[in-house]
Amino acid sequence: MTPFDSEADLQALADRFLDHSLPADLWRHDAHCLVTAWLLLRRPEIDLKAELPDLIRAYNVATGGQNTDSSGYHHTITLFYLDAISAFMAGPDTTDAAAACRAMLASDIGDKDYPLRFYSRDRLFSREARLGWCEPDLQVRAVHA
Repeated sequence: MTPFDSEADLQALADRFLDHSLPADLWRHDAHCLVTAWLLLRRPEIDLKAELPDLIRAYNVATGGQNTDSSGYHHTITLFYLDAISAFMAGPDTTDAAAACRAMLASDIGDKDYPLRFYSRDRLFSREARLGWCEPDLQVRAVHA
C-alpha cells in the first residue's frame, strides 16, 4: 500500500477505488478500511450502507474479479466493518482524517481477523454470510443489518 500520510493520499486511494483504477493487488484489508473511513468522513452524500456493497462488487468486476458464492464481495464482512469503522470514526477528532485513519488501523479494526472474535470461521465464511447478513454466533456486537 502506498503511504496515507495526508488527506490527499486518502482521497487518491478512495478516488482510485471509485474509478476502478486501483490495482486489484492493492485492494487489501487496509485499503478496504481506509476507503470506507474516507468515504464516511468526506463523502457523506454516499449512503454507504446502501451503496458500498454495489461499489465493491463493481470494483471487483472492473478489476478482473468475480462476485460468486465463494469469492469476491462478502456481505457480512462488509457490513461488520462498515459498522465498526463508523463507530470508531464517531469517536476521535476527525479534522485530520489521515491521523484518524492511522488510529483506526492501529485499533482492532486493523486486524483482518477481527470478525473472528464474533463469528466462528464456519459461519463467517459460509455461503450465507457471503451473500447476506448473518448475525455473530460467538459474541454479540451491535452491527447494522
